[in-house]
Amino acid sequence: MFRGVNTLNLDAKGRLAIPTRYRDGLIQQTEGRMVVTINNSERCLWLYPLIEWEVIERKLVNLPSLDGNAQRLKRILIGHANECDLDASGRVLLPGPLRDFAELKKRVVMIGQGNKFEIWNEELWNSRREEWLSQDVEGGGPLSVELESLSL
Repeated sequence: MFRGVNTLNLDAKGRLAIPTRYRDGLIQQTEGRMVVTINNSERCLWLYPLIEWEVIERKLVNLPSLDGNAQRLKRILIGHANECDLDASGRVLLPGPLRDFAELKKRVVMIGQGNKFEIWNEELWNSRREEWLSQDVEGGGPLSVELESLSL
């Protein structure tokens, strides 16, 4: 389970050092094998342990190929998916085209999302977070059935 917000630096080669608190679990779970892809609705990346990505990928592959929305989702998520492994120093190399998509510079934010991480440009993350925090929950439209039943 991945949770928390981490502000990190990319090195000159585009490598991201995974915080030590996650490394042992990633090594045990998938021998450090991960998959990075683009988010389909925000300018950030999703970083999955390989075992979690394989579940998502199976679901995507089984979507109907004649459905335009399903094809779009497959093209975006599977088409941009790249395998990346933790190196001996606990870093993953984020491919250049994906870094460009997410506008990643030296300072990035990695947010745990349970089964995956989101990787954001630090400035964009701060801006979006402020937008989300300032939104009026009551005036934000009807809640989905799943959210209506959630008790925090």
